[in-house]
This record gives sequence, C-alpha cells and structure tokens, in this order.
Amino acid sequence: MMSNEAQTHQEKIIEQFSQQAVPFTQVPGHHDAMQILLELSGTGAEDEVLDVACGPGMVACEFAKRAQHVTGVDITPAMIEQARLRQEEQRLSNLSWEVGNAVPLAYPDNSFSLVLTRYSFHHLLDPQAALFEMIRVCRPGGTVMVADVAMPAAKSAAYDHLELIRDPSHTHALTDAEFELLFQRSGLADCRRSAYGVDIELETQIKASFPKPGDDQVMREMVTADVGVDSLGINAREEAGQIVYTVPIAVYAGRKR
Repeated sequence: MMSNEAQTHQEKIIEQFSQQAVPFTQVPGHHDAMQILLELSGTGAEDEVLDVACGPGMVACEFAKRAQHVTGVDITPAMIEQARLRQEEQRLSNLSWEVGNAVPLAYPDNSFSLVLTRYSFHHLLDPQAALFEMIRVCRPGGTVMVADVAMPAAKSAAYDHLELIRDPSHTHALTDAEFELLFQRSGLADCRRSAYGVDIELETQIKASFPKPGDDQVMREMVTADVGVDSLGINAREEAGQIVYTVPIAVYAGRKR
C-alpha cells in the first residue's frame, strides 16, 4: 500500500506534468543527445524495450526506429496522450503506451531486453527502488540504462533548491558520486558511462514550467545572479542577450547478469 508521502508526491508529479505535457516537448534541449542513448544502449532490431517514465514519447519513438517493439509507461495520462500523438505523427506502429508507476513496474520478471529511463530519477522518492524494478523486468543478458542530471556534490543543494522552485515535483538530482554508487551496487555487469550537457535558454524554460506564482521571478534572479559564479553547477552565461545554462547529464548502462 502506498504511503501518504508517496501518494502526495505522485499527485505533485501528475499535476506538474499534466501542465508540462506540451511545453516540455518544445524545449530544444530535450531533443539533444539522443544518439548517445542509442549508441550506449546498443539497441538493435531484436530488442523489446521498456521506457520508464516515458513522458511525451520522445525517447520511445526514437528507439522504436531501431528496436522490434517499445513500450512506454508514464504516471501522467496527459504525457501518454502526447506520446500517442507523436507516434501517429511519425507513423510508427511498433509502440504501445500505458499509464502506470515506476515503482513498482506492472510487468513480470524478465520481460524486456532493454529497460531505460531518461530524466526521471530526480523526480523519484527512491531512485534505488526504481533501478531495482528496472533490473527485475529486464531479461538476463539485457541492458538497463539511466540518463539523468548528475551534479558535483558541492553544488547539489543549490541546484536542488533552484529546481524545487521551478518544479515542485523535483526531489533530488543525484550527485556524480551517488549516481556512480547506485550502479556499482546494482549488481549489473559491464557498467559503462557517458555524459552530455543540455543547453537551456532561461526564458524558454520558465515558459515551459509551472512554478508557484512569483517563483518564476525568483528563478530568473537566481540564475541571472549566478552568471560568472556557477554556484548552481549549470554554467549560467549570457549569449546574444539571453541567459543560457547547461544541465549536466550522466548516462549509465549495465548488463543484467
């Protein structure tokens, strides 16, 4: 049975991402680095893929162009609606979508040859439990892959504070060390890592977010004040009259024994 804390947090996620379902897809940074995910996962024509917390289906649809079949699951019905639209626009037939939780996943053990998630762990109360669920539903010899924010430890608290203002469903962005440890302790073999940065223009991000009234200005001031300081770990800077910053993303993949 779900605890009150988990229930309340789940409601926050659904509220935030019901609003973000369309704007999320319009932030250019969210399309970036798909090639890194495809290459690190080693996806091929025989793969049956599960995309956990699939959002509006950007990753799932790209993987469906290489894999045999992709299932996307997300807790927010509005995101699944956007994913279906994306599938139709791209005329892809080898996808299925389900509204459901990351913990627990509603699939039997050993169901998929590749299980992945992108940009979800910083919304979860228990990333380790989510990783173990991903491993459980992956077949032996299959791949489990996670892409998410990874912050230097010294800048983690400041970044979390900024993100909580922008998006109340944020919990904690793993530090580099926490992310590394999560995979070291996972029991996965042949773990490999890659990384990239997502460049985001501040005003575009604010428009795609739904903070509490007045918090958009708080966020604007925090990021602008961090130009040339980088206490937030996002290299805030001015380019062509706009404030731009870069969110560091780590990608880990490992093989289920």
